[in-house]
Amino acid sequence: KNVRIACKDCNNISICSFCTASEQHRGHIFVQISTVYKVQKETIEKDTEELVNTLSPTYEEIARDLENQLANLDGGYEKLTSAMSKQGEQWHREIDIVINKMKTEISEIKVKHRDILQKHLNEIKQIQSLIKQTLRAINEIEKSTEVSPTIAYSSKIREFSKLPPKLQVSLPTFIPKPIDREELYSLYGHITPLSTATKENVYSLIQSKTSVREVLDEPEIVTTIQTGYETLRNVTCLNDGSIWTSGKTNNIKCFNMKGSLLQTVKQKSGKFPNDIAVDSDGDLLYTNGTSRTVNKVIKNGQSEELIRLQGWKPYNLCVTSTGLLLVTMFSVDETQCKVVRYSGSTEKQAIQFDDEGKPLYSGNKKIKYITENRNHDICVADCCAGAVVVVNQDGKLRWRYTGHPSGTKNKLFKPYGITTDSQSRILTADSYNHCIHILDQNGQFLRYIDNCGLKDPYDLCVDNNDNLFVCEYSTGNVKKIKYLK
Repeated sequence: KNVRIACKDCNNISICSFCTASEQHRGHIFVQISTVYKVQKETIEKDTEELVNTLSPTYEEIARDLENQLANLDGGYEKLTSAMSKQGEQWHREIDIVINKMKTEISEIKVKHRDILQKHLNEIKQIQSLIKQTLRAINEIEKSTEVSPTIAYSSKIREFSKLPPKLQVSLPTFIPKPIDREELYSLYGHITPLSTATKENVYSLIQSKTSVREVLDEPEIVTTIQTGYETLRNVTCLNDGSIWTSGKTNNIKCFNMKGSLLQTVKQKSGKFPNDIAVDSDGDLLYTNGTSRTVNKVIKNGQSEELIRLQGWKPYNLCVTSTGLLLVTMFSVDETQCKVVRYSGSTEKQAIQFDDEGKPLYSGNKKIKYITENRNHDICVADCCAGAVVVVNQDGKLRWRYTGHPSGTKNKLFKPYGITTDSQSRILTADSYNHCIHILDQNGQFLRYIDNCGLKDPYDLCVDNNDNLFVCEYSTGNVKKIKYLK
C-alpha cells in the first residue's frame, strides 16, 4: 500500500487510503505526508536554531551565575564570621567599660568608708586623750597634801562611762547575675536560616542572534481565505500552516492555506466565543463570557472546562512562551478590568493597577486583545482607552501608545487585535482607519500597513515564518500578508 496520508487527530500517524474510511478515524482531519514532513523539517530547523542561539546560551548564563555564587561562597561566610568577631570585640569593649565603671564606684565607696571610720576613730582618740589628762590630774591630787584641789575635783567617770555606739560599716557586695546562655545568644545577635526559595521569571531567554528582518516597503497579500462568517472576530495560527477562526456564531472553523475547511467545533452553550488561541500542544482554547469559562477542545471536537471565574467574565486570551495563559477579564458590574496569568487552572498573577494605584486598563466590558512579546512584555490593545498598554512580566507599566503623533489618519485610534513577531515588533489593528500600526518593543512607531486594501481589520496573528494574518470584521475574510524582507 502506498502511504501518503497522515491523521492529524492521531498525532500525525501514517495511514493508508483504506484507513481513512475506518471507524477509528471517522471525523478526523487528514493531511499529506509531504506536508507533515515539511512542517516537521521546519520545526527541527527552528528547534536547532532555538537550542543553539537561545536555550544553550541561556543555560550557560544560568550555570555561570551558579558558578559565581559558589566562587563567592567562602568570601560571603568569611564576612559573616568577621561580623560576628567584630560584635564580640564590641561586646568585650562594652564589658570592660562596665567593669571599669564598677571599679570606679568601688573606689569612691572605699574613700567614703575610710572617711567614716577615720572620723569615728578621731572622736575615740579625743576621748582617750581626755581620759589620760584626767588620770594625770588625779595622780597629782593624790600626791599633793593640799586641801583645795581635792575639794575642787569633779568626777568624769559618768561622762566617760557613756560609751559611743559601736560603729560597723559593712563592705559593699558585688552580686553577679547568673549568665543565661540562651538570653546571651539572643542578645548577641541573630543568624537568619538558610533560604533556598526559588523565584520564577528571574531568568530571561537570551534573544537569538538572528539577522534583523526589515519591513518591506510595500507589504503584499499572499492569499485571501473566505471563512463564510458574516462578521469575523478572531484568528489564530497553528504550526502546520492552518488557522482557526471564529465570528458571531457558535462555530469555530479551521482552514488550510488553500481556503479548505478542515474542521468545525461547536460551543455547547450556543453563544459565540469571545476569543480563541492555540496552546503549546496545538490544542484549541476559547473563552465563553456567558458561562465565565476558559475551555479547551480535545479529541473529536469535545470541550473541557479549564477555568471558571467568579465575579469576573473572561474576554481575550493568549498563550505565553512558557505555556501559561494570559486572560483579560472584566468584573460583572463592568467597572473593572485586569489581566490574570494562569498555570493550568491556578491563578499565578493579577495585573490591574500601576505603581500609583491607578487602573492600567479601562473599566468596561469592551474587548482587550492581548499578546506576549519575546522579551516577556504583556501587550494589551485597550480599544476603549485608545491605547496599547504594555507592562513587563512583573506587571510594571513600561509604556502606552495612543496612536501616531502626526495624526495622519482621519479617525481616532482604537486598537483591536494585537500580535508580535520574531523581531519583537508589535502589530496592532486600527479598525476604524483600516490599517495596521507597527511598533518597536519600546513603543516607537515604525510604519503603517495600509496598502493591502484592508477593510475593518479586527484580530491579528503571526506564524512561525512571520507571515501576518488579518481577519476583516465586515467581509469575513482572512488575509495572509508578507510584510518582512
